[in-house]
Amino acid sequence: MSAVPPAVPALDPQVAELLRRDPSGLVAAVVQQHDTLEVLMVAWMDDEALRRTLQTGRATYWSRSRQEYWVKGETSGNRQWVREVRVDCDGDALLVLVDQEGAACHTGERSCFFRELPAVVGVRP
Repeated sequence: MSAVPPAVPALDPQVAELLRRDPSGLVAAVVQQHDTLEVLMVAWMDDEALRRTLQTGRATYWSRSRQEYWVKGETSGNRQWVREVRVDCDGDALLVLVDQEGAACHTGERSCFFRELPAVVGVRP
């Protein structure tokens, strides 16, 4: 007789009820370096990715293109060590504060937001 693996706990219902997911069950996750507040990347989480992130301290996301979970840095070595996770007032976005190890962007850049667009600088009256 084979042993039954222990059940994996679901996302805490009190946390789950705070979220407003898109039709695919996803919530945007904005990722920042915890000490400098540099915006590193944006990714997607569903309940399971968030549960894994909160329970392991490693940033875990849902890949919309590959249709699978990925732990940031698992293959590249550019890991994200979670310091804090916050949910916005509407529940449709998460802020993940991390200690980024190496580059956050798949291009090798520190941040995915390295391309600046020309814009008129607003002047406050």
